Amino acid sequence: MLVSLGAAVRAAVSGTLRPALPEYPESAQFRHQRFRNEVSREPMTLRQGLAVWRDFIFNKPAGTVPDRPIPVQPLTQADLLAAPDNSVWRLGHSSLLLKLNGDFWLTDPVFSQRASPVQWFGPKRFHAPPISIEELPPIKVVVLSHNHYDHLDHAAIRKLQHKVEHFITPLGVGATLIRWGVPPGKVRELDWWSEVTIAGVRATATPAQHFSGRGFSDGNRTLWCSWVLQAADCKLFFSGDTGYFDGFREIGERLGPFDVAFMETGAYNPRWQYVHMLPQQTLQAFLDLKAKWLYPIHNGTFDLSMHTWEDPFEQITDLAKQQGVALTTPQMGEHLQLAAPHTGRAWWRMTKIGAARP
Repeated sequence: MLVSLGAAVRAAVSGTLRPALPEYPESAQFRHQRFRNEVSREPMTLRQGLAVWRDFIFNKPAGTVPDRPIPVQPLTQADLLAAPDNSVWRLGHSSLLLKLNGDFWLTDPVFSQRASPVQWFGPKRFHAPPISIEELPPIKVVVLSHNHYDHLDHAAIRKLQHKVEHFITPLGVGATLIRWGVPPGKVRELDWWSEVTIAGVRATATPAQHFSGRGFSDGNRTLWCSWVLQAADCKLFFSGDTGYFDGFREIGERLGPFDVAFMETGAYNPRWQYVHMLPQQTLQAFLDLKAKWLYPIHNGTFDLSMHTWEDPFEQITDLAKQQGVALTTPQMGEHLQLAAPHTGRAWWRMTKIGAARP
């Protein structure tokens, strides 16, 4: 949430943020020159926003950043190429590398040191990515959920574009990629419930309850979405960023059930639960989707809220146990087979690498 609240302030120091303002009359989500959620809510007032900033600056609790290196399993291109189909590796935050039908798909790739328009200010990574962009194999598709800095990394896109065949985005985000130099022929923008099939994988842009913007004047000028990816023998849900809403139930009814749901679980606070789910809402959304395994994301990489960095893992672990939900919590860089996930270890409790508290 810090990334979103501070976007306008940080944009003032960047001379590159002058977005075009296209119209999307064909989209039911686009009204009065802005994209809208299905259920609207009054925006945060200036006073409320300043109160949040005051808390971030002066009332930040202890423990929002790890006091020790977190465990990361390094990856090589050889590791990835040798892995079987239906594999996934978490690279950090909401960046996932998937191997589907023999090809690699990459979600919301963020490789920069900071989730910010500048690299001297803003939320800093807790850990290095398990693999560099240069070491990645050719990528069939990059999947983007929205344009916030912790999901759309300018430097990463510029480096990735030469090894990526396709970029699929919600409406408006593709135009940003093209301005950054991505060839238009590589970009496909989708509205909610639209789909595209690439190399045997059907990708459907599905609703989410969030917002967008990278500067002063572009608030909600581009769409946000979640994604459903259906390969030959597995079906996946990727939440992007979202608050809890009835759309999860509709997605589950129309496109579920899912083998694995990659669900936002982090950067939450009761003050902004409309756009970032609380852990108990994440669990309910998972149940609405009719998924088999819950894989929490949007945590463990950046300090974006007021909770401790381990809190998302602890809360979702406890909630999943109470509800009998199959939960998997791999380390960054750890391989997971989508057809047969494992529960993982409580790696966030490690007091030193390789030794975990019970």
